[in-house]
Amino acid sequence: MGPLSGVKMVEFGGIGPPPMCGMLLADMGADILRIDRTQPSGLGLPVPARYSVMDRSRCSVAIDLKKTEGVEAVMRLLEQADGIIEGFRPGVMERLGLGPEAVWARNPRLVFGRVTGWGQTGPLSHAAGHDINYISLIGATHAIGRRDQLPTPPLNLVGDFGGGALYLALGIVAALYEAKQSGQGQVVDAAMTDGAASLMASAYGMYASGLTNGRRGENIVDSGSHFYDVYETADGKLISIASIEAKFYAELLQRLGMEDEDLPLQMDRDGWPETKERLTKLFRTKNRQEWCEILEGTDVCFGPVLDFDEAPEHPHNQARETFIEIDGVMQPAPAPRFSRTPSAVQRPPSEPGADTEEGLLAWGFSRADIDHLRQVGAIL
Repeated sequence: MGPLSGVKMVEFGGIGPPPMCGMLLADMGADILRIDRTQPSGLGLPVPARYSVMDRSRCSVAIDLKKTEGVEAVMRLLEQADGIIEGFRPGVMERLGLGPEAVWARNPRLVFGRVTGWGQTGPLSHAAGHDINYISLIGATHAIGRRDQLPTPPLNLVGDFGGGALYLALGIVAALYEAKQSGQGQVVDAAMTDGAASLMASAYGMYASGLTNGRRGENIVDSGSHFYDVYETADGKLISIASIEAKFYAELLQRLGMEDEDLPLQMDRDGWPETKERLTKLFRTKNRQEWCEILEGTDVCFGPVLDFDEAPEHPHNQARETFIEIDGVMQPAPAPRFSRTPSAVQRPPSEPGADTEEGLLAWGFSRADIDHLRQVGAIL
């Protein structure tokens, strides 16, 4: 099931981008075995397994990589694998004896997917960090927020998931395709700084052209304009407007009954505050549902601002089954969608090490092998 059915990968347990990448590829059908620590790492924000949505669709085996037998067990897995997902700091896999050269000596076609914040090279490559640090370095944090306010952290969507996990997944799939032609693996160095910078391609182009002035909250898509922003309604809820194109803006004015009013021109930046104030007052005259009835589904470019409880209940999301419930936990369904080889959630998330015996047996280990590894303390 899924377009990656038949692909076998080993994922080294981590936080942020590695599990997100693993979820994406496993939902697409890849057989991924996650190697977790035998002791808690102390990283990230620990939650019960059923809520670790990004850990779904794959088994977890707990292997002690400080044991020689544990490293050899992992090497046996890698001999069979098409690729690796790992997010350790540069040099950690090499010190474990599981670096690219060591692995390629036994499996030359393996794709070595590596994701870090700063990349495998550079003066910051060994420093700790989190999403906001990485996207600060490439200009994204500076650009996100309202005028005369501090920047707004965009959750950890831009660095961890957009710039890290998605670019790692794309790189791995591309390298797997190439390996089928050449028979040789390669390292995919997915730095969150690089990926986030790539996501900023349009923003840098707009800045170079003068369409963006580089000051937060003064531009078209950063809350500076009146036609691309969030507004409060009479019931204290929120709606979003994105009428950038002239024809969409004209429809907005028409549906709001403002087409004949004396307003500043749409792209007159000096007039944006005045028009925004008028829209702010107008949108507070009706509740959110009333505005949905007037604007939703039109070319105004409109959407209600929904919270975590409301989003899965929206008719559009229900029609497309955008969200699914697993073990009582509402979560996003697999994406993107494939017409002939659909993706699917293969299994709920597992506690670290919960599938050690099952996972190793499925990858060719005998019960005697597993008993030996357990006796020497290499697995739980």
